[in-house]
Amino acid sequence: MHRDGFPAPDSGLLLTHFLTVADVARSRAFYTDVLGGEVVLEENPCTIKLANGWIIMNPGGGPTPDKPDVTLRPPTDPGTVSSFLNLRVADIEACHREWSAKGAEFLTPPIDRKAELRCYLRDPDGYLIEVGQATGMLNGLYADPPAGTS
Repeated sequence: MHRDGFPAPDSGLLLTHFLTVADVARSRAFYTDVLGGEVVLEENPCTIKLANGWIIMNPGGGPTPDKPDVTLRPPTDPGTVSSFLNLRVADIEACHREWSAKGAEFLTPPIDRKAELRCYLRDPDGYLIEVGQATGMLNGLYADPPAGTS
């Protein structure tokens, strides 16, 4: 690992999550002030250590030589999601209270899903974030299969 906490492993790999954001300062504030992350690098790319992982964010842009047919942009339709952060917490009720007091807007309060308690919020760009606390799954009670599957 890099000496300043930057995710650069000496061997093996580290998992980071990249977000294309509209306003780096606004997103940096959300991930630090609301979720409690720590700024590792302010810009280019903004890197936040969040718990035992990292969020890397930069503004969108057009193709580059290493991704010649790809344009990066924040989500445009909050009703359609193909990927989201999944944060696991020890006390979801405390987390919900703390982050709500700091301005987080949850879609619902935590809901008991048998296998876990969970709720969702969005970051300033509309990225969906699941917050979950394992409950039943710790005792062999798992999630129901997705609708339409056996």
